[in-house]
Amino acid sequence: MERRNFLASALGAGTLATISTPARAATRRGAGASDGSADRRYMVDLLAKMASPILAPMAQGRLQATWQPELSQTWDGRNPKVGYLEAFGRLISGIAPWLALPDDASPEGRLRATLRQQALASYAHSVDPGSPDYLLWRSEGQPLVDSAYFTNALIRAPKQLWEPLDTATKRRVIAEIKGLRRVSPPYTNWLLFAAMNEAFLLSIGEEWDPMRIDLAVRKINEWYAGDGWYADGPRFHFDHYGSYVIHPMLVEILEVLVATGARFNNLRAQELLDQAYRRMQRYGEHLERLVGPDGGYAPIGRSLTYRTAVFQPLGLLAWRKRLPKSLPTGQVRAATLAAQRAIFNNPSNFDKNGYLTIGFAGHQPSLGDIYSNAGSMYIVSESLIALGLSPADDYWTVPALHWTAKKAFAGEKFPKDYYVDY
Repeated sequence: MERRNFLASALGAGTLATISTPARAATRRGAGASDGSADRRYMVDLLAKMASPILAPMAQGRLQATWQPELSQTWDGRNPKVGYLEAFGRLISGIAPWLALPDDASPEGRLRATLRQQALASYAHSVDPGSPDYLLWRSEGQPLVDSAYFTNALIRAPKQLWEPLDTATKRRVIAEIKGLRRVSPPYTNWLLFAAMNEAFLLSIGEEWDPMRIDLAVRKINEWYAGDGWYADGPRFHFDHYGSYVIHPMLVEILEVLVATGARFNNLRAQELLDQAYRRMQRYGEHLERLVGPDGGYAPIGRSLTYRTAVFQPLGLLAWRKRLPKSLPTGQVRAATLAAQRAIFNNPSNFDKNGYLTIGFAGHQPSLGDIYSNAGSMYIVSESLIALGLSPADDYWTVPALHWTAKKAFAGEKFPKDYYVDY
């Protein structure tokens, strides 16, 4: 009840209802019919619903004392405290673009100011060995994964999340990130986690290891399967790890190389970045076509419980203003909002205390993988990246358009689809 009152005061009277009544009604109608301002209110409400239960207690050093993350039914026995770094790192990465927007006096702006201050305090607790919310940095291999989301947020919002940190916290962050070089990543998408950390260090002028970036970029490109899809290692896996990790992290690592002018091993960063964007745009076309007329999408492969994180590349393309002509903004917004509503229409996506549960479209604990815990679920915040565009951006002001599957099953004209060679 306390959290609900906070949201009501921060977002304005009646706004909370957009998560429940209109969202469910939109789902029943087939979704996507609402205007951009209503879509944004829905997304901000969803962001607040995810972020507040993590950031409010962690800002006070109380998260680990108040929350014990749900574990998968097939949990592999690793230290369950990995869940706290997963929850904070993944959450902060997804909401960083929104936190980077300027302050204003609107209800959304007041909420952003509150969550940003909580995020900064949480960063301080996360690396302070004397804090009850000091995260699990120095045991297990899993922290390498979630440290990359932790640092990715600092790359996405440096002026709002990195620069305001006090000197001691900055020093501790750098030490913990460098300490994770002890983890030897397997030849999978994990190579990008090590590379993201080095890209962060490069971005702040710290000593960095170019070989970790070089290896990741070269291997990921070797594993390109074609038509916008990457294999996750030597063999192709039909799953959504291109969305969860590969496309976004490859692009953002290369962006740091280009921005800093870093040169090594004849790696042509600008050419590779242009190529990575073209491939992500093609992959984005597939993602948009995966959204059915009712907002449902294919539950394929590992980590189904990451829910709408599947659409991270579309959000990143929108935020970077790199959506291809084949994906008009009103069409992308309508498709991704329809998917959000289809998933989050079920209230059991959150437990009685407001924390995300293990599941796909509700609480479905049998879907958890051996590494799944409730903290892992916060990667779904990556589906909120488009909130980094201001309310006045055309992404939020243009009319909603029917997306491809909605057109197709309504008998409307829609574009053919052909593979690409890049």
